[in-house]
Amino acid sequence: MTTQVVILAAGMGSRLGRSLPKPLTELSDGRTIMGQQFDNIRHAFGSNAKVTIVVGYKLEHIIEAFPEASFVYNEEYDQTNTSKSLLRALQASTSGGVLWMNGDVVFDPSVLDRAVPMIARDQSFVTVNTAKVSDEEVKYTTTAEGYIDELSKTVVGGLGEAVGINYISSRDKASFIRHLQKVNDQDYFERGIELAIEKDKVLIEPVDISDLYAVEVDFQEDLERANLFV
Repeated sequence: MTTQVVILAAGMGSRLGRSLPKPLTELSDGRTIMGQQFDNIRHAFGSNAKVTIVVGYKLEHIIEAFPEASFVYNEEYDQTNTSKSLLRALQASTSGGVLWMNGDVVFDPSVLDRAVPMIARDQSFVTVNTAKVSDEEVKYTTTAEGYIDELSKTVVGGLGEAVGINYISSRDKASFIRHLQKVNDQDYFERGIELAIEKDKVLIEPVDISDLYAVEVDFQEDLERANLFV
């Protein structure tokens, strides 16, 4: 069975201060951030993965680097956030669930190994790290039953941080799309998840990967930390 994978790579990534799109930043092992992601996807799914990249800023560089992928263009990449990039990708997807990730996350290949059984049973999930809870990161709380309740940067009393690798099931995708259409242009995709939970009682499981590495590269110090792992 083919697994649909979306990589969000439309943004300008200006905080890292590079001329190319951030996912094309080279790591210490010679791969780019997105190259490492592709290796991880192949590790988990082999050839049974259809990868779609949402492009915007300097899109020609990403298209040239990964010609085997499909591409969705967010022409408003400089005016919108990840909610609208993901919306475009989900609207372009075929039937079935979708795994997606931010294009600036360097992560342990075992993260996707842990995700495979969840995808096999078509269960929506958000990967989380409970080892730290930083104010500037997307945080989460859970219901009494253990499902995601709140998910945003403004969560108070967060149990951990969202890592940026998530899955929406075939049964939940239509609800998620509706709420991504409603959110503000500058909202992160997590706002669409929150609304789907609140309005449609969608059940999203947290998948704890605290024992594995996953680094979202926003600044130079993040890149240096990611390079310690690869």
